[in-house]
Amino acid sequence: MSDYEFDVFISYRRKGNPHNWVRNHFYPRLKDYLADQLPEDPVLFIDEGMEVGSVWPDRLEEALVRTRILVPVLSPQYFRSPWCLAEWHSMAERERLLGHQGLIYPVLFSDSENFPSFARARSWHDLKKWNKPDPVFQQTIRWIDFVEEIEQVAIKLATRIDQAPKWEPGWPVERPDPPMPGMTSLPRF
Repeated sequence: MSDYEFDVFISYRRKGNPHNWVRNHFYPRLKDYLADQLPEDPVLFIDEGMEVGSVWPDRLEEALVRTRILVPVLSPQYFRSPWCLAEWHSMAERERLLGHQGLIYPVLFSDSENFPSFARARSWHDLKKWNKPDPVFQQTIRWIDFVEEIEQVAIKLATRIDQAPKWEPGWPVERPDPPMPGMTSLPRF
């Protein structure tokens, strides 16, 4: 490994409305608009395309270490996920070590009142008025506004991608504690 593999790592909770919104609307539009802004095709990591047989915790860790910019999709559900928090804290630690802010570009899906203080302290790109997860949203008049807003996100991300620090091996990655295996009772003789 000698360089970045991904321009953007989309960090989101893989259930409910945020998951459907990312899959149906955000990811495809962001990828298309980033392609219009960068000299080469953008490479985005989204954890739905992992190869069969991958050890997903290892693959997530490897992808995060080899990513320029983290784009967390913020909702109360995001902050209830140990994996999402690990992704956020990993990139925040990289920012701290490098003295380089801007490696986290949060987008707001919903709420914000119930976020932890470290998340409320950051600015984010507010997309909650377009947080409709169903495909039918693309048939509404508001879809045009959403697409134009994603274009603005892509323009800002392209600048951050270009300004990302040189890749270094050994950046820290936080991994949530594994769940305790279920206790099995041994038969008494």
